[in-house]
Amino acid sequence: MGLKTEALTGGFAEPVFHAQGVFKMLMDGMARPGTIQTVQPDVAPPAPLGIAAGTIALTLCDHDTSVWLSQGMARSAVPEWLGFHTGAPLTTEKAEARFALTEAGTALCSFGLFASGTQEYPDRSTTLIIELAELEGGSRLALMGPGIQSVAEITPVGLPETFLRLWTENRALFPRGVDIVLTAGKRFVCLPRTTKITATEI
Repeated sequence: MGLKTEALTGGFAEPVFHAQGVFKMLMDGMARPGTIQTVQPDVAPPAPLGIAAGTIALTLCDHDTSVWLSQGMARSAVPEWLGFHTGAPLTTEKAEARFALTEAGTALCSFGLFASGTQEYPDRSTTLIIELAELEGGSRLALMGPGIQSVAEITPVGLPETFLRLWTENRALFPRGVDIVLTAGKRFVCLPRTTKITATEI
């Protein structure tokens, strides 16, 4: 399949209906951090963009939301695919991005380089969508905070070792800061900035 064809296909079959369903799942995921959600719409984004990440991008991105892509994404058919299906402008400036997409295996830069909002408008921040190998079967992380009964646990595979330090720095900015969605294949889990994350001993 040529780059052109890849960019023009694989979007939502029924955009409004599917986007509404995914948006509801995202809101639910942000309200209940650590809960794994599985997307249903059968979108087919070009590699290295995963199905859940592509689905979320189609749902949230439009011509008013600038998107930053990691190097592997930027060099693929992903920019054309996003542009065709959402009209979202790409930016190379992390601080200008409303959404940032990184493929699996990418080293994470400081979350502070992205937009963290202002005290008056904390929602004017970047949402990072980080693709991982798997959402289960890796190191155990304990989540605490709003929307979590006592402690929730996630076991993502392939989360860079720097993640916990970067996340602690991010939480210190509250109410400002980035929100994160971890994705793997058709599944995703939300980590809003209010969530405290610590490594748990096996």
